[in-house]
Amino acid sequence: MRIVIAEDSVLLRAGLTKLLTDGGFEVVEAVADADALLRAVAVHRPDVALVDVRMPPSHTDEGIRAALVIHHEFPRVAVVVLSQFVEERYATDLLSVRTSGVGYLLKDRVAHVPDFLAAVRRVAAGGTALDPEVVAQLLVRHRSDPRERLTPRESQVLRLMAEGRSNNGITAELRVSHSAVEKYISSIFTKLDLPHTDSDHRRVLAVLRYLRP
Repeated sequence: MRIVIAEDSVLLRAGLTKLLTDGGFEVVEAVADADALLRAVAVHRPDVALVDVRMPPSHTDEGIRAALVIHHEFPRVAVVVLSQFVEERYATDLLSVRTSGVGYLLKDRVAHVPDFLAAVRRVAAGGTALDPEVVAQLLVRHRSDPRERLTPRESQVLRLMAEGRSNNGITAELRVSHSAVEKYISSIFTKLDLPHTDSDHRRVLAVLRYLRP
């Protein structure tokens, strides 16, 4: 069974490679970013792509976006997404477009080697593998405050927006790139359920939601 790994941590990438190889998989390539992942999948057409959610350059959602591209362009390639934390929006994005050959696991689950290998095999065979914590998060989604979906950094960006800071002002305050700020704000709009329209100013609406009790 052939597999491509996408993980930006050198140590974790090497560890996953050894673990999967010892478990009977053939790791045809291990890469550090989403662009390299898509190239590797196009070249090798593996049975499974094992993908980290957050990878360079912005370390936000590159992995999940690459997983969605793989689903559309290489539907026969199963995808297992690894995440450090439960990020229900990303799980929802992934599960909304495919219901077979898909997995969403927390990285802590890798430590349980037999269970992890069994989950990868199950996904490769066309099944699903969802981390129990992800399932629990999805079940309570309808009861949660949308603001709770924001990461600490996104909450910080939204607070600066509420203070009247421009993108340039946020960039200077947080000492990050302008493109990173744009990605944070785009993610904020998505998590607060603020789709793009011609009539609404999403920045103002996001701030109003931040200020709401």
